[in-house]
Amino acid sequence: MVGDRVEIVVDAGGATRTWEVEATKAGRRVDVAHGRGVVEVSEVTRGGTPVRTARFMSSRVLALVEHPARQVRLADDEPPALPLPRPA
Repeated sequence: MVGDRVEIVVDAGGATRTWEVEATKAGRRVDVAHGRGVVEVSEVTRGGTPVRTARFMSSRVLALVEHPARQVRLADDEPPALPLPRPA
């Protein structure tokens, strides 16, 4: 989905640096994997092929924030359900 993005904040020796990996086209998503001291953030196509990948040492990662795509209501979506009346 367009709009999926991950923000990575890394300790750069006395300062912090921020990177963003974003799904740039419709149908793509951003995957996060971590293991063996490495955090890997990849933009992936529908078929699972990585397009771009960013790797960081996990000991240096201060924050990893995932921003999901917005849920957009389409014209043919059902209206939200009304709350049930409370008994008196």
